[in-house]
Amino acid sequence: MVLRLPMSAKPEVQEMNALLGRVAMERDRTAFAALFSHFAPRVKAYLLRQGAPAAVAEDLAQEALLSLWRKAHLFDPAKASVATWLFTIARNLRIDAIRREKRPELDPEDFMPETGPSADQSMVIADDESRLRLALKELPADQVQVVQLSFFADKPHSQIATELGIPLGTVKSRLRLAMSRLKRALGEME
Repeated sequence: MVLRLPMSAKPEVQEMNALLGRVAMERDRTAFAALFSHFAPRVKAYLLRQGAPAAVAEDLAQEALLSLWRKAHLFDPAKASVATWLFTIARNLRIDAIRREKRPELDPEDFMPETGPSADQSMVIADDESRLRLALKELPADQVQVVQLSFFADKPHSQIATELGIPLGTVKSRLRLAMSRLKRALGEME
């Protein structure tokens, strides 16, 4: 039996439910073709009104109707009509597509372990560290103390002043003098 529905005819809810029932029970391709020809343009138009580009709307409409084919056995006419069920599927597919668009692409490089410095870089770093230690030994104790608190303990100048019980300006001048001496000492070592 071939079921033909004219495009101009507006099928009733019971007819649509019956067609979907045949798809669910018998996997009736003719019934599915009738559902497809009726709903495909309507679902696409709905998706276009929701802001989907034409190509995306076409793909999502086809995906919604494919879901109708696959999940026809889950349809319950007591809960909703075929149209309501299908448009809900289409809406959910559109929401999923929007979420995928907003999700950042994962870069495999982000998950690669970082490699340490090369052997020659490690030697240069070790050499620089030893030169810095020697230069720090040449500084007066009060300047070494503010350098250690500022750069190694990462404390703000105001906290250093409070801890040491000295004015903020003194902390800053000691740091400035220490940096000047360190630059000269490191420059001479090269």
